[in-house]
Amino acid sequence: MISNIAQGVQAFTSNVFLVSGDRPVLVDAGANFDVVDAVRARVDDLEAVLLTHTHRDHVGNLAAVKDAFDVDAWGYDTSIEGVNHPIADEDTVRLGDDEYVALHTPGHKNDHLCFYSEPASVLFAGDLVFQNGSFGRTDLEEGDRETLIESIDRVLERIDPDLAALHTGHGPSVTTEPYEHVELSARMARQA
Repeated sequence: MISNIAQGVQAFTSNVFLVSGDRPVLVDAGANFDVVDAVRARVDDLEAVLLTHTHRDHVGNLAAVKDAFDVDAWGYDTSIEGVNHPIADEDTVRLGDDEYVALHTPGHKNDHLCFYSEPASVLFAGDLVFQNGSFGRTDLEEGDRETLIESIDRVLERIDPDLAALHTGHGPSVTTEPYEHVELSARMARQA
């Protein structure tokens, strides 16, 4: 089961997805709210935190989560403080009950990863794409529009057109025709 434990939080934070099951993990840690109590209200323990990228709104709570649950953080770049273990492009990682492939998708930030499970039909897109054709900012340090477009195209080539769920770093998850939202993001990024 996947739940956004940051839903309804009135603070500057990313979404924080708790993936429960055989291997309970968090996808991103968020910022500026008590994520530890929110996790404890849903599960007894965590096995890891997986990071889509290391912008402050996604990792502000990371130290608190690591301390409270005695877990490590996994991300693309272990030279960044708080990231204990690397996840390379095309690595397979277990979230809950399913295997996901990690896709290195720079453009918003150099260490950006998406996590895709074909059997579960789920994509964790971080800040690469959002609902209704929105896409990640490229005006921040390490941002690059052409690279972002290439990353979106790569994800489109990989995901199934019958994708069931798109979980994004901000805003609502998309469960109605999510593939079309990713396609629209690719078109909009080229026009902006």
